Amino acid sequence: MSETNVIGNKNIIDIVKYRWVWLSLSVILIFPGLFAMIYSTITLPTHTPLKVGIDFTGGTVIQYGVKETVDNTSITKLRTSLDKHNIDSASIQIINANNSNDVANPESKASIQHIISIRTKFIDEKDQTSLAKVTSAVQADYPEANLISVNSVGPTLGKELYKNSLIAMGLAFIGIVAYLTIRFRLDYAVIALLSLIHDVLFVVGVFSILGLLYNVEIDSLFITAILTVIGFSVHDTIVVFDRVRENMRFLAKKASFDEIVNASVNQTLARSINTSLTTLITLLALYFFGGVTTKDFVLVMILGIAIGTYSSIFFASMLLAWHRDWDEAHKKGPKKQIEATV
Repeated sequence: MSETNVIGNKNIIDIVKYRWVWLSLSVILIFPGLFAMIYSTITLPTHTPLKVGIDFTGGTVIQYGVKETVDNTSITKLRTSLDKHNIDSASIQIINANNSNDVANPESKASIQHIISIRTKFIDEKDQTSLAKVTSAVQADYPEANLISVNSVGPTLGKELYKNSLIAMGLAFIGIVAYLTIRFRLDYAVIALLSLIHDVLFVVGVFSILGLLYNVEIDSLFITAILTVIGFSVHDTIVVFDRVRENMRFLAKKASFDEIVNASVNQTLARSINTSLTTLITLLALYFFGGVTTKDFVLVMILGIAIGTYSSIFFASMLLAWHRDWDEAHKKGPKKQIEATV
């Protein structure tokens, strides 16, 4: 019996038929980031899959606003100047100050072209000598450089934040599995968890690549964004699974499970896409017109919502149908063996 006759609508997307396409696409999306994470774990001094900021390692970030244009040659010269002032292993990042809301003084904001962000080892608030050395090194190349901000996190606090972040993510996964097991079934919960891991690996992989190519570092806001993405993604997956469960009650005897999954996905397709698009429009506005300090947070949200929508529609549904097909095949296998023996 066709899905059109049973469900009352014609499917736009056949999830089950093209399951290998969705699986291959997921591999293509995740593999580069996974490779970058492994490479980062081996090569980075912290041996972490991403470049972590001072929130997790401890240190001090000092930012200066400059009127001049800063290029790669200028960065090399500045690093040499810092070394002469005994500021070793400093990490320098250049931020475009255009459309930035991070400069407190509106008058100086108009004249600042770039923000030089220098990350060093932890500098105590009472240690004005080290701060003066950094300022002296910067002003040697940029005489009119203005000190914008100084943010410090102690090494002990950084390790504690890193530990607590991992615990928070672990508890989130455990809570989601427990809730879905109670609300649906264990196999639904496991598949939803695999879908969440799929989404997190993609987002973390992208930031691992950005860390290697553009020295992008993650902070505590990154963990906040990841947890938000997890909540959004599982919410979208629950909507699809809930529709599958409802359709199973009335159509289990009239249609196969694959047909029910296809129909359920297509019934929720417009809702999922519309919800994600409206959210993405808002996030894109924040990304392009918001402050520099929130750009990475917003980028995590954009990537997470995009991949979460994809995984809820294609990845999780495909795994659910695949699991049921495998389960039914193994149940029929022993029955056939018994009948052949009799």
